[in-house]
Amino acid sequence: MLNPKYAVLLKISGVYGVLAPVLAFTFILAAVSSYPPFSWTNNALSDLGVVPGVTAGVFNSGLIICGVLCLMFAMGLYVLLTESVVGRVGVFVFGLACVALAAIGTFPENVSPTHYLVSVAFFVLLPISLLIIVGGFWRTGQVQMAAFTLAVAVVAALPWILYFSVHYVPGVAIPEAVSGLAGAVWAVALGYKMMSVASQSKTA
Repeated sequence: MLNPKYAVLLKISGVYGVLAPVLAFTFILAAVSSYPPFSWTNNALSDLGVVPGVTAGVFNSGLIICGVLCLMFAMGLYVLLTESVVGRVGVFVFGLACVALAAIGTFPENVSPTHYLVSVAFFVLLPISLLIIVGGFWRTGQVQMAAFTLAVAVVAALPWILYFSVHYVPGVAIPEAVSGLAGAVWAVALGYKMMSVASQSKTA
């Protein structure tokens, strides 16, 4: 049974895991709606971060908030995988991805080359962290969660593999959105799992 203070941390982190992606995509879609010239096939999502007025403010603040909340989520994920060294390494890499996500909003597209570097860091570190976390779940006997995380890692990486091999769209907004959505689904699922584990610990 979890230490009561860890159960509380797990529950709070689970809430953040559910809330972070919902807020992120709400802000992103709001930014897209506020800027009609935006094209899903020709633009990058980060193009919204340099549009003057409300668009940039909404987009950038959404990424920063999501990155910070995801770091809080990572703390609970660490508790969930604390018995596995591989899992802890994966959580650390995931934490770096969260920092990179917040940095994308902090350093918009017109801050070069910082924006490019943190953007690449996020979309590279996200699937890598998930692949490492697969090992953490596997080593702790959470086979179904390992399989789910592996599937999400593949979905997060595949749009980029196809983009650079086939170049199916001129811009990167679609691979960015698909990869980010994969991570979002995973975070929501893990968030609910954390809250469930925390609740079971309290009733045990």
